[in-house]
Amino acid sequence: MTATISKQERLNAVLTSLRSAMPELRGALVATVDGLPIAQAMGEGADANRVAAMAATALGLGKRINDTLGSGSLTDMSVGGASGQVYIYAAGLKGVLAVVTPPGVNLGLLHMEARDAAELVAGIL
Repeated sequence: MTATISKQERLNAVLTSLRSAMPELRGALVATVDGLPIAQAMGEGADANRVAAMAATALGLGKRINDTLGSGSLTDMSVGGASGQVYIYAAGLKGVLAVVTPPGVNLGLLHMEARDAAELVAGIL
């Protein structure tokens, strides 16, 4: 008899893989476009519920900006601060992937790994 892997386990595996590929990440989270956290690998002290709600809101706003400017489908966006950044990736029509990084992260590697992860998340959802 084969054990079936749940969506939750598959999403957690995607986040674990992303964090393994980039151990410097401070956290990663998958949420619905409604702002509900589904899977998370956040650092200590991070409130997954709040991060999920804010990431979904930012994704929605980013989509509206792209629509207004005729920039096509939103793929990703970022919010930067003095001590780190948050990158938000569209994960299909149902999900959002938020990745928290320290300053100076290798952006080429981050985008490659996180976009792949967002595609996997979209397939799972």
